[in-house]
Amino acid sequence: MSIKLKSGFEFDYDNLIGEKRVTKEDIASLMPRIKKAHEAIGVMRQTGFIRGHLSKDGQPEKVLFSQLPYIKEGNLNSPQSIKRLKDFGSSVKNNIDAVISLGIGGSYLGNKLLFDTQCGAFWNHKNIAERGGYPKVYFSGNNIDPRSTKELIEHIESSAKAHHVHTGDEKYKVMLICISKSGSTLDTMSSFMIVYSALSNNPDIELSVVAVTDPDEKNPTLLKKMAMERNWPTFAVPDGVGGRFTVFCEVGLVLAAVIGFDIEAFLEGARQMDLCCQSDDLEKNPALLNATLKFLAGQKHGRTEEVMMPYGDLESLSMWYIQLLSESLGKQFNKEGEDVCYGRTPIVAIGTRDMHSQTQQHQQGMLNKIVQFIKIAQWEDDIAIPNAFPEVQKLADIAGVTMAEALEAARQSNADALASNGRYNACITLPKLNAFHLGELLYMLALSVAYEGELADVDAFDQPGVEAYKKIMGVKLKAIKDSKK
Repeated sequence: MSIKLKSGFEFDYDNLIGEKRVTKEDIASLMPRIKKAHEAIGVMRQTGFIRGHLSKDGQPEKVLFSQLPYIKEGNLNSPQSIKRLKDFGSSVKNNIDAVISLGIGGSYLGNKLLFDTQCGAFWNHKNIAERGGYPKVYFSGNNIDPRSTKELIEHIESSAKAHHVHTGDEKYKVMLICISKSGSTLDTMSSFMIVYSALSNNPDIELSVVAVTDPDEKNPTLLKKMAMERNWPTFAVPDGVGGRFTVFCEVGLVLAAVIGFDIEAFLEGARQMDLCCQSDDLEKNPALLNATLKFLAGQKHGRTEEVMMPYGDLESLSMWYIQLLSESLGKQFNKEGEDVCYGRTPIVAIGTRDMHSQTQQHQQGMLNKIVQFIKIAQWEDDIAIPNAFPEVQKLADIAGVTMAEALEAARQSNADALASNGRYNACITLPKLNAFHLGELLYMLALSVAYEGELADVDAFDQPGVEAYKKIMGVKLKAIKDSKK
């Protein structure tokens, strides 16, 4: 059983439903709540408001992520904002040697996923012609790690020195893209200050900065104020869009622009998915069906962990999903203030790598998991396994099979083995790994957690648990600084 869209995108849920799985009776008993959840998301689309959602200051706050796929006047993504992003990308092309993207949470995870999809693992090893004129890209500010920060600075300075020797007097042009909604995120801003100070003092480097922060100029964030004073270009971290959803707005699209990622195709994929998910027919709405089946799997059948397992080197997809699921649904209290401790624990995996590390647990461990596979139907480049050692029969037996065929055989075998032992799993198929289909996938997953929040009666758009450690950490940091006086 599956939902297959006209684009070729498919959600196969055959191994989630049926005998000893989620039953039709389970679904039937939940239908009144499913209907209410669908209506609530419809209201959110139209008005931006969803019942029970407040900002961290306790004030009513709009939820605007469902607006992002639509490029239109007055929206967060407008024709003007998309043109500005594309113009920004053009200005960077053949002009900037290296970009360092500094952000954490959604400001890192979404951007890293776009980068991995567009560029792959060896982008920075390609020459400028092979990169189409676009810069090398590095990520920082996603951890407070002194070793990696020091090594990044040393690498950039070494590259600048080599560039200077090769070109004569030409400076190595480095752009820092600093992303912080508040403008004071500890992890990001500490890394930014360290990298900025080191590189701005290097005579071989020409340094520029782009700030991505709250756009309010009347009450500017620290980062916005610095940008205004120093004439740094700025882009927006908009109100109403939580960090885990920001891959669809300027937070993610700024990075997309500097690598030549097709922004309009990405948003079009998200838009087509949103249009599809406006259906109130459960069997035609992949986001609502996904939310329903996984909610019931947890509530009725104890499946309270979800293994996100794309097949191929797409670990950044699993990492992005971890934040989405954890922050959206991991809630202690429901919308009535009752203690419910809801949520499904996400687990990062990729196939085939983790078939050799986690599958023993998935296959025979506790009956508390759903394994969510992601399949790419047609890889842009495929390689046939050669008959390099014809005298070795076991190796000769796999000659002629392509890597994509072997990858899919491994995934199918894993799915069949899990299903044969009562282990829940599902598969989402992308026809190709490109901007359009990635937009479909990420938007479906984002909308799924919105629906599931309504089914579970928890606020899928706040993150009060994150604020708890921040309050404690602020006191500890002040104590450290005071001890140095």
